[in-house]
Amino acid sequence: MRTTDDGTPYQISRRGFLGGVGATAGVAAAAAVGLTGCGGSSASGGSSGSNTLTVAVNGTQSAATAISQAVGPAFKQAHPGVTLNFMAINGTDWNDYFSKILTLIASGNPPDLTTVATEGLQLFAAKGLAQPLNSYVMSDKASLQEYFSDVHPVLIESMMYQGNLYVLPTDFNAGNMYFSTELLDKTGVSYPADNWTKDDFHTMAEKWAGTSGAVAWDWVVRLWGSWTSWMYANNANLLTEGRWPGGSWMWDTFYKNDPAAQGRGGGWHWGAPTANDTATVDALQYMIDLKNAKLSAPPDVGGGGTLQGLFASNHIAMTIGGGFWAGGLHTAGMSPTAFDVQYFPAWSVQKHLLGDAGYAMLKSSKNKEMAWEFMKSLTAPAALGALVAGNTSTPTRRSMMTASRYAPTGPAHWEVFYGTLDKFPNTTPIPAPPYYQQMATAFSNATTQAMSSGNAKAALDGLQTQLEGFASSSST
Repeated sequence: MRTTDDGTPYQISRRGFLGGVGATAGVAAAAAVGLTGCGGSSASGGSSGSNTLTVAVNGTQSAATAISQAVGPAFKQAHPGVTLNFMAINGTDWNDYFSKILTLIASGNPPDLTTVATEGLQLFAAKGLAQPLNSYVMSDKASLQEYFSDVHPVLIESMMYQGNLYVLPTDFNAGNMYFSTELLDKTGVSYPADNWTKDDFHTMAEKWAGTSGAVAWDWVVRLWGSWTSWMYANNANLLTEGRWPGGSWMWDTFYKNDPAAQGRGGGWHWGAPTANDTATVDALQYMIDLKNAKLSAPPDVGGGGTLQGLFASNHIAMTIGGGFWAGGLHTAGMSPTAFDVQYFPAWSVQKHLLGDAGYAMLKSSKNKEMAWEFMKSLTAPAALGALVAGNTSTPTRRSMMTASRYAPTGPAHWEVFYGTLDKFPNTTPIPAPPYYQQMATAFSNATTQAMSSGNAKAALDGLQTQLEGFASSSST
């Protein structure tokens, strides 16, 4: 009998964030969108062992419905008799979403599959909640070769932990710099070169602040794409960067002749905290300095919707964004030529952060065979295209990055999105260890403290102490 990667036998039908997560009111209101042969659905999560798959989605009920309509019919046609329930769980951010998923698991109503981003991958894997995919992938390596050949290896490695793969990533976002082209033209500021620097950024911000009437720079307090992008550009991080051993089964099988796969391992290993190292402190202090110089507004907290609205109305000249901003700004009413994007500027280095996402299979699923078939179905270009329709994110498949995809939404320099991975081999996922949930809360509090007090060092000294405690508890 074949076994899973953790040694347990397959079901005949194979296909938190840290401990102490309390009940969440939002989970009680989670909606399940059913796609069945007779139109039935169930709002309960769970793995009954029947031909029903429950798929938790980070988003609204309308978003879950859209995914159901986009990818469900083709999957049902290929797998007659299967029922798909898409459970909408609307988290304010990934941290909130994962808290609600953990609550479902604790209550005994886990879904079979859940959307998982970089932020939660190691949390689910370290807790033993997610199913390793190594043996599934190797069993279907012939059919999956085309997918892996089309996906940059950094996106695969960021979904690995301790040598195991847990997600076939569907989409990603790197932290790039967005501009209002209207404000560029209004102030006579030129679109920057791809090797522009922090000094170039500062000069542009000063010119914009003096002539445009808009805030030159704004950002959101969160781990992805906040002052952390400046931290990466200063070759710093909140945690020591390393790699887990293992992973050769992936690289030797699917990426043997790909130079971008050289030196990769079994996923990112987040080591000792470095939150109060000089380069990290300097990055946060720069945000304080920008605010004091009236080149930046106080940052927003949350998912970034307010920031996107301000940018769309030309109240902000520059901000951090990923490929998902293209669709968001288009929806907000901006024309394809009203904004543009460039790589993030260099400081001591030109290094970018990223996050990617996909679907993870929970170990508790009684439908692992069908869950795996569903995961594979989402790697097809048609399914991926449906998931990122309207450029709500960046597809992980390189071949899907085309001028025609971005013609309706913009930006003109859409090549930057995937080019970040190719041009900058040092592109690295955001720090997301198994104790991510606690770290994210502590990070937000420390950032808010620093922006209020004007003292980055004191705030990050406190964060360092907290992270050391989280890391110690996580390793015991």
